[in-house]
Amino acid sequence: MDLRMPGRPTLRWPRSWRPRRTLAAAAAVVVLAGAGTWTAVASEGPAPAVSRADRVMSMGDGGDGVRIDTSYFTAGPACRRPAVLLGHGFGGSKDDVRQQAEELAREGYAVLTWSARSFGASTGKIGLNDPKGEVADVSRLIDWLAEQPEVELDKDGDPRLGMAGASYGGAIALLTAGHDDRVDAIAPAITYFDLAEALFPGGVFKKLWAGVFVNSGGGCEKFEPALCRMYERVAESGTPDAEAVALLKERSPSAVAGRIDVPTLLMQGQSDSLFPLGHADAAAKAIRAGGAPVDVDWIAGGHDGGDPEADRIRARTQAWFDRYLKDDKGADTGPAFRVTRTGGVDSTNGRTVLSGASADRYPGLTGGGRSFPLTGREQSFANPAGASPPAISALPGLGGAGGLSQLSSLGVGVSLDFPGQHARFESAPVTGDLRITGSPTATVHVKSTSDDAVLFGKVYDVGPDGRQQVLPSQLVAPVRVEDAKAGKDVTLTFPAVDHEVQQGHRLRLVLASTDLGYASPAAPATYTVSLKSDLTVPTAPGVTTAATPLPAWVWWLPLAGAVTALVLVLTGRRRTAAAPPDPELADVPLQITDLSKRYVRSAERYAVRNLSFRVEKGQVLGLLGPNGAGKTTTLRMLMGLIKPDGGEIRVFGHAIRPGAPVLSRVGAFVEGAGFLPHLSGRENLELYWQATGRPPEDAHLDEALEIAGLGDALARAVRTYSQGMRQRLALAQAMLGLPDLLILDEPTNGLDPPQIREMREVMIRYAAAGRTVIVSSHLLSEVEQSCTHLVVMDRGGLVQAGPVREIIGSGDTLLVGTGSPVDEPLAEKVAALPGVASAVRVDDGLLVRLDADGTAARLVTELVRLEVPVESVGPHRRLEDAFLTMIGGSA
Repeated sequence: MDLRMPGRPTLRWPRSWRPRRTLAAAAAVVVLAGAGTWTAVASEGPAPAVSRADRVMSMGDGGDGVRIDTSYFTAGPACRRPAVLLGHGFGGSKDDVRQQAEELAREGYAVLTWSARSFGASTGKIGLNDPKGEVADVSRLIDWLAEQPEVELDKDGDPRLGMAGASYGGAIALLTAGHDDRVDAIAPAITYFDLAEALFPGGVFKKLWAGVFVNSGGGCEKFEPALCRMYERVAESGTPDAEAVALLKERSPSAVAGRIDVPTLLMQGQSDSLFPLGHADAAAKAIRAGGAPVDVDWIAGGHDGGDPEADRIRARTQAWFDRYLKDDKGADTGPAFRVTRTGGVDSTNGRTVLSGASADRYPGLTGGGRSFPLTGREQSFANPAGASPPAISALPGLGGAGGLSQLSSLGVGVSLDFPGQHARFESAPVTGDLRITGSPTATVHVKSTSDDAVLFGKVYDVGPDGRQQVLPSQLVAPVRVEDAKAGKDVTLTFPAVDHEVQQGHRLRLVLASTDLGYASPAAPATYTVSLKSDLTVPTAPGVTTAATPLPAWVWWLPLAGAVTALVLVLTGRRRTAAAPPDPELADVPLQITDLSKRYVRSAERYAVRNLSFRVEKGQVLGLLGPNGAGKTTTLRMLMGLIKPDGGEIRVFGHAIRPGAPVLSRVGAFVEGAGFLPHLSGRENLELYWQATGRPPEDAHLDEALEIAGLGDALARAVRTYSQGMRQRLALAQAMLGLPDLLILDEPTNGLDPPQIREMREVMIRYAAAGRTVIVSSHLLSEVEQSCTHLVVMDRGGLVQAGPVREIIGSGDTLLVGTGSPVDEPLAEKVAALPGVASAVRVDDGLLVRLDADGTAARLVTELVRLEVPVESVGPHRRLEDAFLTMIGGSA
């Protein structure tokens, strides 16, 4: 189970106490010395390379001896850049957010991840984001960031800082922004605003989620004693008391909402009975009231399952930080409100098709209300002894890739209400389609034979036959009605949903006495309810849906597709007109002209600068260069993942932009693929292909699987795969459908020698059929054997381009054999000779590249004059030698 939860206290520290200055930092954070407390590694693959430093930090004075395990990620040129703190979900650790940390580091951020108290390698008791515990820890981490030479400062001790995270990690972002004014922007996801309201909604104990929560933390003994006592007391009584409510409220963002005054991107899950959409709504209202910009995004997933839309969410988070941390006014942060919607079911695989809808203003949860009269007499029903058997709505902890909420989005009814334990009221058939976007409301009159009544309100979508009913997102509205013997009017606010009700369907209001996920009174009682109002349903008329589902090229470009789909849905209305296609380049797979890109705008050094080259049909082009040369940046611009600062890219004559239709002719593997972890390897490949809508026989699946070489593992869930296995599956996915232009970034990572040889043969055969392959690789021997042409880059620019044979056999590079190694001072003298462009030491001599004025005869004369012990002089014949001479040893 993957539980990502909440929690933090809210007592605001006095400003004089808050650990902000360097003296406080020196006292508060200590980097522990000793074995295993420091490592630094450079990740392989994409440029710029990412450096990771692992540290265990002591929280020092006030930290109760707590040690926090951290990782610090940087990449690119040595210059100051904004910092980002990434928090993890409840029950997880810093390792869960490593991929996002590396992505942000490559985009010009200094990123710090950490394991919260009691998780991962960190010590201490779980305080559910206690202001004096976990929140104070984060402020000490901010102190540490302020002392790092790579981090941009707003002033002494105050780094330019953003925070992001999901669930527990999202809550700490909100809480820290309220407690520490050094936070400049936040992007919390699927998290809570009021933890007491999350676990005690309507005064009813959410017992199953609370139990899952405590179990995921390692048991009650792992929590602060006050929290453990509170849980045991409420779990035993089944009723939250005032002390329990106060304890959770003080650890909630709602307690400091008035002090959260930074740009906030709220991403909340529709498939979430733990933290429903109402939490994001309450947070948005409170933060916007303080004058800060707030955008709201309702994603398809959540704690109950569904699609987490991970790639899209990471892309939008980065754009948010680009805008508010880098001050990039051109960064596309998306609309004020976006919601992912189910566009129906793919008839080929039975899976939901997702699209997006958006609005220029956040509509809230009550906009565009429509009233639906309900019919039904006054009804009495029982609360059974022991509250058993209970009705069923959501099943906490059984989310995964599907979950009951996912089934409800497919129109499958999975809720269960027992006869004699509920009342129901029904509308007339709906005329015309109805889209519910927000929280329905209704007022009922409640009487009970007991002092208190506990009811669970639901609004069903009922089919024309009256039997098929669907509970949108499997959400219920619990309410405790106190002093109910005399009768009381109660207004029910149902959980917010985004759900389409088809013409001819009815709305059914159900009030049940029990629910599996909640604690109901054990004593038997009889409840009597009657209607006092119509059912009011919000429609959010300003929210418009995209006309089509995600296009086919999303599946060709797993990472690019998610980001580009976001841009298509969110910013199509602001996109400028695309450049017309160039008919003279209609048969040219790729032409790049004067391409430039800088990641950190304050730096003088470009990631790519004035790059131009052309690729023809039938070529296997090797893109070479040392780490940081700009190779992966170039490929990402080619696929529309990032925008160039200058220049142009054309594929088959069409200018590349996010969402360009010509991208459907491109297959790519860059930085890994976003597979569905609960599906098998084969199912993932079939799903990606089926989403294109093309016939199965066009997929060439057998050839792709031959490349993957996964054998029996194809039938296993992808979550069980090693990194090498995922790499091979991503290669197979990129080959599906035999696209006209295939882009592979480090395709042999994780492959053994026989598979590398097979990959080489496949690329050669692939291009021989008239298609084109671009491969970026550090295995120069493989590039030499498989590629027909080369583009060599260094420091963002073009060094040389042309056929492999010409570059390897060019007469401008000579191997000078000396029989013994040449020392560096002598090599430098040779490099300074007239007619010599560069000289690089090798094991048995020098590799010398001549410039336009140099000749072999003149070189030999100068070598003799310098008393170089020359034994032989001749042209080199290895790509490795040529590569070293072209880049001057900077690799």
